Amino acid sequence: MDPIATLLIVPGLRDEAPEHWQTLLAARLRQQGRAVRAVPPMGREDLDCARRLDAIEREAQAVDGPLVVVAHSAGCVMGVHWAARTRRAVAGALWAAPPDFEQPMPAGYPTLAALEAGGWLPVPRHPLPFRSIVAASRNDPLARYERVVELASQWGSELVDLGEVGHLNPASGYGEWPRAEALIAALAIPR
Repeated sequence: MDPIATLLIVPGLRDEAPEHWQTLLAARLRQQGRAVRAVPPMGREDLDCARRLDAIEREAQAVDGPLVVVAHSAGCVMGVHWAARTRRAVAGALWAAPPDFEQPMPAGYPTLAALEAGGWLPVPRHPLPFRSIVAASRNDPLARYERVVELASQWGSELVDLGEVGHLNPASGYGEWPRAEALIAALAIPR
């Protein structure tokens, strides 16, 4: 992992979750003296994608030097929308368990109509201007594996098959996710 790069944590639609791997990763890296910033969660009720992109931009522009984005779930979709509009240089991004917002979500998640009204759709499908890794689950309730493979290809991302890890969140049995650090470190290795 590039010790100089600042990590920018981009959460999904969840509220603050102390046991989530992103929260635990940020705390651990801060204890090690790493520079970490986090986009404040806005909750599932606020589906204004533009407001979320503005929040990412504010945090990214506050960083001097290299930036690595670490996003989970809807944070991945926010990240690719943001990448299309920012001028901020990015060293790389880890997109963990991106959802398929173009298919109906399970109960308790936003509808397609709500996502469209919030500015989330269509999900960008162009190559990203920086290196990225998509970490995909084979049994994610928010996205079929084949759809995530397609997104990774369209974004120009490396695909990492995580196996069956659900949505890689506390409900799927994940708090700590040690592999995140290895994947972030892999972004610093030339392809």
